[in-house]
Amino acid sequence: MAGNLVARSVHDLSAAAWFGGALMGAIGLNGATAEAKDPTERTRLSSAGWMKWAPIQTAAFAAHLVADLAIAWENKGRIAKQDGVARDTAIKTAVTVAGAAVTLYAGILGKKVERLADEGARGATEPNPGASEELQSAQQQLKVLQWAVPAFAAAVIVLGAKHGEMQRPKNVFQGLRP
Repeated sequence: MAGNLVARSVHDLSAAAWFGGALMGAIGLNGATAEAKDPTERTRLSSAGWMKWAPIQTAAFAAHLVADLAIAWENKGRIAKQDGVARDTAIKTAVTVAGAAVTLYAGILGKKVERLADEGARGATEPNPGASEELQSAQQQLKVLQWAVPAFAAAVIVLGAKHGEMQRPKNVFQGLRP
């Protein structure tokens, strides 16, 4: 079997970790911590969970980028010669970088929410009515970003699948430029 089986597997599994971890955190972790009886524990526990996940997510990003580079190197000729592949590679790269930036910013906001945990909250991303402007703003932004992150990850997975479909022989031959 010629090709980049290992790189492709790492590429797909690391994107799946990004997607699954983000979705589980937004639904499972945040939902569970909202059940804490002490309002100050809700954001503290959620932050602790997200911080335990952060090193795994960072490793997944690093592995994804290394795998991306290996796949691009293996396919450099196809990227140069097959119509649409360079464009789709650029789009996928931009979506990945934007998703990484959104993920990083969500982490920064999460640290801010953790710092303000003593104010209490209804949930990880749901402020108490009397919360400071700083906490309310951070939680409202975080709520949006925690749903944007899995959307970016899903887009990366779909674009990866599109790249795979573009490698079917009939698509390669149709897309070859003279």
